[in-house]
Amino acid sequence: MESLSWRKSSRSSAAGADCVEIALVSTGAAVRDSKNADGARLRFGDAGWDTFLAAAKNGSFVS
Repeated sequence: MESLSWRKSSRSSAAGADCVEIALVSTGAAVRDSKNADGARLRFGDAGWDTFLAAAKNGSFVS
């Protein structure tokens, strides 16, 4: 993955234990766990990013 400018998600916890970082790319976005910056990353195209955001906002990922 090319060099990306990562930023902490506004939805991450203030305590820092559950931090997700995002980087906008030319077509969509990339997501990683800030506790494991060299680990796995998810990359979404524009449509996939919109779908991911909608699912996160409506609580689809809450267990």
